[in-house]
Amino acid sequence: MSAPVRPNVLQMEPYAPGKPIAEVKRELGLDRVVKLASNENPYGPSPLAIQAVERAAREMHIYPDGAAYNLKQAVADKFGIPAANVMVGNGSDELIHLLGLMFLNEGDEVIVGDPSFVRYDAAAQLAPAKLVKVPLDADLRHDLPAMARAVTDRTKMLFIANPNNPTGTVVTREEVDRLMADVPDHVVVILDEAYYEFAQHLPEYPVSLDYVRQGRNVVGLRTFSKAYGLAGVRLGYGFAPEAIVDAYQRAREPFNVNSLAQAAGVAALQDDEHVRKTVENNRRGLERLAGVFTSLGAKPIDSFANFAYADMGAPADPIFRALLQRGVIVRAGSHVGHPNCLRVSVGTEEEMQIFENELRAVVPQAVTA
Repeated sequence: MSAPVRPNVLQMEPYAPGKPIAEVKRELGLDRVVKLASNENPYGPSPLAIQAVERAAREMHIYPDGAAYNLKQAVADKFGIPAANVMVGNGSDELIHLLGLMFLNEGDEVIVGDPSFVRYDAAAQLAPAKLVKVPLDADLRHDLPAMARAVTDRTKMLFIANPNNPTGTVVTREEVDRLMADVPDHVVVILDEAYYEFAQHLPEYPVSLDYVRQGRNVVGLRTFSKAYGLAGVRLGYGFAPEAIVDAYQRAREPFNVNSLAQAAGVAALQDDEHVRKTVENNRRGLERLAGVFTSLGAKPIDSFANFAYADMGAPADPIFRALLQRGVIVRAGSHVGHPNCLRVSVGTEEEMQIFENELRAVVPQAVTA
């Protein structure tokens, strides 16, 4: 018996996350595995968030607050914007998914950078809408002029990951301002700021909140999964004009953010020191990774996220496989059209040392394999 699944759904590729540590241990019989593939916070969540979850766990038998009032108010207070402009979801992935359902009809167009975060593709494919991929420029940054030229009367959404995943590169406020001047009002520009905390220090960094305050047709997306260390409870948030937030409230699931996530998010927003330490440790980690790659003849890209991206000068899949055999999980760039690249998350000092030792052990053999 065949299920009446829409053809466009069957053409979609399931999301392939970084391999879990437990799976690698089982498959390869390893006792020590270091995961540097999913851009998680190696220092974990704030102690305040852990305490809040422990308290909230006692009431897991009660449905969560469907309006997520305390969480939305905490986000609004933290960033100085009315709660009516705040959305929260089961990770920013859910926000991307629902924005696609809200805006897209069959035949509409979605513009994305290539490569960029793959969930934008899924939002288009599910509609089904036409996915318009604009290659990154020579510096592996979003080519905003080319993206503006790709806009047509059918364009509904334009995604900019800033910093971009998988490259870690950023575009500037001046560049986004020029794009906004060229894009017609029927296009919703989504600024995905999942790695905002690692780039906000840049003088020319464009902040989505500023455009929302101006009444522009912009949605800003952020997450608690990276700097806040809450990837396991799935919590994202966004800023948007009130009309878009109203539509989101109509489209989302009734209890889309669970009680533990809500409690963790409220507490995490109170711990500025934890985020500060995370960002500072990340800066040192990026410097170290850049030095390691350079010493091996690779070319690291300037990254403003919590991962490094490097051109190894030769196919990176053999390096990826060799590292995996030695208990180090990273990401190869072949699945995004960059066969010579590796993406490596910043880890703890110990994890960075293990990665460096294993990379130096395998690169000569892997490159010539």
